[in-house]
Amino acid sequence: MTASPSGSPLANVGGWFGRFRQGLSRTREALSARLDGLMGRELDPAFYDAVEETLLQADLGVQTTDAVLARLKDQARMGARAPDAARQALREILMASLGSGAPLALAPPPAVVMLLGVNGSGKTTTVGKLAHRLRGEGRKVLLAAGDTFRAAAADQLQVWATRAGADLIRHREGADPAAVAYDAAQAARARHADVLIVDTAGRLHTKTNLMEELKKIDRVVRRELPGSPVEALLVLDATTGQNGIAQAREFQAALPVTGVVLTKLDGTARGGVVVAITQELGLPVKLVGLGERIEDLQPFDPAAFIDGLLAGDAGPSPAPRARD
Repeated sequence: MTASPSGSPLANVGGWFGRFRQGLSRTREALSARLDGLMGRELDPAFYDAVEETLLQADLGVQTTDAVLARLKDQARMGARAPDAARQALREILMASLGSGAPLALAPPPAVVMLLGVNGSGKTTTVGKLAHRLRGEGRKVLLAAGDTFRAAAADQLQVWATRAGADLIRHREGADPAAVAYDAAQAARARHADVLIVDTAGRLHTKTNLMEELKKIDRVVRRELPGSPVEALLVLDATTGQNGIAQAREFQAALPVTGVVLTKLDGTARGGVVVAITQELGLPVKLVGLGERIEDLQPFDPAAFIDGLLAGDAGPSPAPRARD
C-alpha cells in the first residue's frame, strides 16, 4: 500500500493521528490516566508493580509486559529515572516493539489478499472496507465470495462490492470455496484486476476441515496466479484480547499468515493487544478497524498508534515515521 493515497508520506499524518486517537480513546483512558498517576512516583518496586498491572490491563499479555518492564528497568539504570524520562522511555520501548510498520504487498498485479479468521471477527466487513480503500487509490478490485458455508454470506459481500464499486465472483451456497477461488483467479487475470480479495469461511478454527479448505484455496490462487504476491491476513476482533492470539496460532500452524487486521479497536480498552500480537506472533499488524464507517479501515501506523495510546492533549509526535 502506498505511503498515503495522496502520494505524500506525511500528507495524512494529522488524519491518521486523529483516527487513531479517537479509536483508541477507551484504551487511552484506561492506560494513560493510570500512567499519569505513576510518573510522579519514585521508580521503586512498587512503581514497577503498578506499571505491570497497568500494561496487563491494557492487554499487552504477560510475555510482552515482562519484556517491556525489563527494558524499562534497563533504561532507568542508564539514567531514565525522572518521571518524564520514564514515560518517554516507555514510549520508545513500545515503538521499538512495533517496528516500522508493514504495508500490504500489492505489486505486481494481480495481487491476492485472503482474509482469514473466525466468524464474528469482521472478515466480510473488512473485505468491503478494504475494497473501498483500494478503489479510492485508483486500483481495479475483484472480490471472491469464498465463504460458501454461511447462509447469505455472498449476498452480504455483494452489498459491499456494490458500495465499493468492485466486481464479485460468487457461486451457489455450499459450493467448493476452492472452485470460487479458481474462477476468481481466472477472472482477475482476464479482467486485468489490480487486486483480488478473497473472503473465506470462519467456522471454528479448531475444525480440521476448515483449515484444509483454507489450504486448498491458498494452493489454488498460488497455482493460478504464479508470481503474484499473496497476503494472507488474519482478521482478529480486538475486543477478544489474548483469545485472539490463541486463534492466530491455530491459523499460523496451517497457513503462511503474512499479517493481521485488527478490527473493533475503537470498542475496547485493551488496545495494547496490538503490541502483544507483534511480539508474541511475530506478525505485523497491517490494518486496523477504528469504527463502523466504510472509511474507518486504516493502514496501521505505529507512531500514530503509540501517540494515540499515550498522548495527552498534545498532537502527534513532531517527526512521525513515514511508511515505505
